[in-house]
Amino acid sequence: MTEPQQAAPNGLQIELGARRVSFVVDEALYPLDTIQGAAYLFLDRCYVFLDRPADQRVAVVLKAKGEADEPTLDALAGEFANELLNQALRKAVGASNAKIREFILAKAFFSVDAPSSIDKLLAELDAEEMEPLEIPVPWEKTDG
Repeated sequence: MTEPQQAAPNGLQIELGARRVSFVVDEALYPLDTIQGAAYLFLDRCYVFLDRPADQRVAVVLKAKGEADEPTLDALAGEFANELLNQALRKAVGASNAKIREFILAKAFFSVDAPSSIDKLLAELDAEEMEPLEIPVPWEKTDG
């Protein structure tokens, strides 16, 4: 038995059912990768089902792994809404810091004046005097 609810304070129109809560997320507010990131973090607590009922809409169903009452399911939906905000913020911060990260990585990789460890090892091998091993090769001619 599905029981539709009013819009929660988090803006989601939730529906409660037996051990499950469902709602539809607008992709104009939260892109698909944000929704998937939030869903991934809930996999240890509940089963997560994503569907596309319409264009630019993602239906999310959170099904409890055990028994769950109505307040628990309502709290689960609220936590998911908070995680949507968290994922959206992470994405925005990551996008705004992308150039800085690229600069720091480029500086770290390309501004090292010391030779690499491979170059050091090759220089050491070149500097060593190696004695010939005198290993006979079967295809070489021998005097005899």
